[in-house]
Amino acid sequence: MTAVSEIAPAARPGGLNRAVVEITAVAGRRLRHLRRAPGRFVGITLNPLVSMIVFGYLFQRSIVIPGDGSYQEYLFAGAAIQVGLAGVGPTAIAVASDLSGGLTDRFRSLPIIRSAVLVGHTIADLLVGLLGLAVIAGFGLLVGWRAHNGLLGVLAGFGVLAGFIYVMIWLGVLLGMASRSLETIDSISTLVVVVFPFLSNAFLSAEYLPGWLRPVAEWNPVSAVATLCRDLWGNPTTTAGGFPADHPGVVTAITLGLLLAITSLVSLRRYRSAAF
Repeated sequence: MTAVSEIAPAARPGGLNRAVVEITAVAGRRLRHLRRAPGRFVGITLNPLVSMIVFGYLFQRSIVIPGDGSYQEYLFAGAAIQVGLAGVGPTAIAVASDLSGGLTDRFRSLPIIRSAVLVGHTIADLLVGLLGLAVIAGFGLLVGWRAHNGLLGVLAGFGVLAGFIYVMIWLGVLLGMASRSLETIDSISTLVVVVFPFLSNAFLSAEYLPGWLRPVAEWNPVSAVATLCRDLWGNPTTTAGGFPADHPGVVTAITLGLLLAITSLVSLRRYRSAAF
């Protein structure tokens, strides 16, 4: 009944104010749950931290990057992207748990905007992801990452990462809506965190990958986001040719825009029409 009592007053305002109040109420509930379960925050920061330690410190002399730049600077964009990928699983599990536990049924019985529940979930998880990104940025500075294109370049790069994190959160929402099995969600989310970075230029330049794998890595959205962030920060980047390497901003905008549109629209449609 606590969750219901928190959301019910949100139905009183009208129009845009009503939507803002309802989304804020759902996001606040989600943040309070995350505060009582800090393991989720640890989960989204642990993988990037391990990557920077293992690749950036232990194996840095064994890894070749284009040019003569710092590998710690090259690596940082790939490690920061893992914050978004690691957020897919916790979001999916939270959505699936709400569906299986009956909480979503209670939300649907209230006179609130249907989309407020899922949007509130994503806003709360975005705030947690941004906090995790701040932790990774602080650690990156400690191990040698630096930006060289001024404050606007720094802010633009982190803005791209924030957009990527939000798109991955909606991917987690869709995964949670499609599968109620926590074991299945855990397996899929683990593959996302592990496989996507290694099939991209997150840790290694795509030009050093086998020829048959190179096109996959070059067109991977993770590669486009990482290349764009490196360009904005003035960090070493890939020298491989091709449209994705030469126009990472265009590829990032198109792929993330399509993913956001598909995942959000399909998730909201399933939420409105499914009989839970």
